[in-house]
Amino acid sequence: MSSGKMLRSRLCYRLGTAVRTPYKSLLYASASVEMIHAASLLHDDVIDGGHLRRSVPTFWTQYGIPGAILVGDLMLFKALDLMSDVDDGRLTRALIKLTGEVCDAESEQELFLRGKKPDWDNCVSIARRKTGALFAFAAFAGAGDDEYLQKAMLEAGYLVGTAYQLADDILDATGTVEISGKTLGSDEARKKTTAATVQTRSREDALAYVDNLLADAAGCIAKWPSAVEGWDVFEREDMRPALDRILQHTGA
Repeated sequence: MSSGKMLRSRLCYRLGTAVRTPYKSLLYASASVEMIHAASLLHDDVIDGGHLRRSVPTFWTQYGIPGAILVGDLMLFKALDLMSDVDDGRLTRALIKLTGEVCDAESEQELFLRGKKPDWDNCVSIARRKTGALFAFAAFAGAGDDEYLQKAMLEAGYLVGTAYQLADDILDATGTVEISGKTLGSDEARKKTTAATVQTRSREDALAYVDNLLADAAGCIAKWPSAVEGWDVFEREDMRPALDRILQHTGA
């Protein structure tokens, strides 16, 4: 598993450093969320039959489906164990809850929505839980022990994660393997409900929706100047370059 873009851990670090959350908390939270994300990719590639991830052959194609499932499971529980070692386990409950949302969304997308007529509201709901939840944890963990800032950062994380997933959905339908580094076209082939398969909204509208989500995320933390500074760095140096790389190669 190569490192990927590490957007979740970068979000945690940018916001957490700005509001002076203890470094150990940021380090452990970042490591945990990236391990869970990596585990989800191991499982996703098995489900989707993906042969390429981060420009290398997927784990299951080299070590078999049982190996990919078992290593993914191992990483999930290692991440939870790691997170329990900081802040008296305070963040562990949040990590369990939000990881559960990822599984809930994946299950709904696979078992209930696949093959049905795509609906934009369903698409956004799936994106918010499937991808937004781990971004939400990363932002929440960066907030330290300020209860009000925690809630604001949690929602900001949900919004930015939703924006990223919607853009990635479009990439799956219209991007290139060279840019994405992964197998594309599986969403349409497997009749998944995603931003690219919803016909009631144009691509331009979908991309405008993504921009609005990012603006709303920034608005969530507008009352905390230090958090805004951290967010500005994250958006400018991490999120925008990632989105631009996706969107400039999707015909947008």
